[in-house]
Amino acid sequence: MWQFSGDRQLIWGDSRRDRFANRTYLMGVLNVTPDSFSDGGQFDQLDTALQQAHRLVQDGADLLDIGGQSTRPQAEDVALEEELRRVMPVIQAIRQGSNRLAPLATLISVDTTKAAVAKAAIAAGADVINDISGATFDPAMLPTVAELGVPIVLMHIRGTPKTMQQLTNYQDVVREVYDFLARRVEAAIAHGIPHAHIAIDPGIGFAKTAAQSLELLRHIAAFKPLGCPILIGPSRKSFIGHILNQPDPQQRIWGTAAACAMAIAHGADILRVHDVAEMRDVCRVADAIVRQG
Repeated sequence: MWQFSGDRQLIWGDSRRDRFANRTYLMGVLNVTPDSFSDGGQFDQLDTALQQAHRLVQDGADLLDIGGQSTRPQAEDVALEEELRRVMPVIQAIRQGSNRLAPLATLISVDTTKAAVAKAAIAAGADVINDISGATFDPAMLPTVAELGVPIVLMHIRGTPKTMQQLTNYQDVVREVYDFLARRVEAAIAHGIPHAHIAIDPGIGFAKTAAQSLELLRHIAAFKPLGCPILIGPSRKSFIGHILNQPDPQQRIWGTAAACAMAIAHGADILRVHDVAEMRDVCRVADAIVRQG
């Protein structure tokens, strides 16, 4: 079982099956970037990022997912030094507090594909690595995570954020995403990462058309045989905008709520969302129906 310093909440570990049987967990998005698709530039200053971290926790986030590089379609890669410059002060401020805000003990995941960022973030007080590449972009990621002894979320993607939307030709999107994640789980275990430290994410919207994202949401249960907690990130994404004819991501809260409720019904364990207060209520009602029936 994982042991975290202080009173940080334990989610994964030997007791994870019982934990995830009881309720859905919320991962609150904290993008400290100037160019993320939904909230780029809103929290790229230390004071606004710290205020948002406290707001997300107050609203009910179980984890804070801090990202220093946009992974929206067409996004360019960010240099290591720049990603560290964006992410590290925020993690440190969350853990140390400020003159106006107390330290937070909430679990922190770091949304990165770079092993050096992962290592520095864990040293600064983060707990989990969330790698949108399934730990394929940086060959040092899996050995680094194994050495650190921390959990990792492995997500499916094709190509890079810049090229992924040209790589949506699947014969069977559910089977092909499953096979990729199965191989990445095997690779993680082969590098010494315990199976109990691995979560998976089918990558809604990443190298997926709107129709393919919906197909994955309908078949979340197909990923259960991998034996890992399943993270789903539908928040404000373009497939919702496509359905609603809503080009503004910040006006997709109700669509996100519907996607989250159905994700829970189909077996999601963790939801990565921007609008934590609203999705907390969605989770409470959906959990009462699905998990406590």
